[in-house]
Amino acid sequence: MSYAGQMLDAYPRDFNLDARMLTTTMDALIEYAQACTADADADMSERNVVELVKCIRLCMDCADVCAATVRVASRQTEYDANVTRPLLEACAATCKSCGDECELHAQMHEHCRMCAEACRRCERACRDLLAAMS
Repeated sequence: MSYAGQMLDAYPRDFNLDARMLTTTMDALIEYAQACTADADADMSERNVVELVKCIRLCMDCADVCAATVRVASRQTEYDANVTRPLLEACAATCKSCGDECELHAQMHEHCRMCAEACRRCERACRDLLAAMS
């Protein structure tokens, strides 16, 4: 079980979201923020870095959005869906854009393929949690 899941299991109060789904989303956000950071760094090491500028930018933006979203989603005391929902929506949209861009480079760069895969997983997790919140 992930650290996020362990922390939710140890949480002293009940909360409004399904713990398993929240854990899955938090894990995806954490993993994806790391994948985006690593992909942006790998992109900057490529010989054709100029062709990867948009990919680098989207990866950096996505890493920041995912990191902020997981921090807010982790706070369950006096939870307010009106704060979490727009962050999850922004995260899903950013993951989609980043995944689309990474897929353009996936045949040439394995790190972009892996990042695109992580993008899709994170986007799905955010959309699933959003659907559960409705």
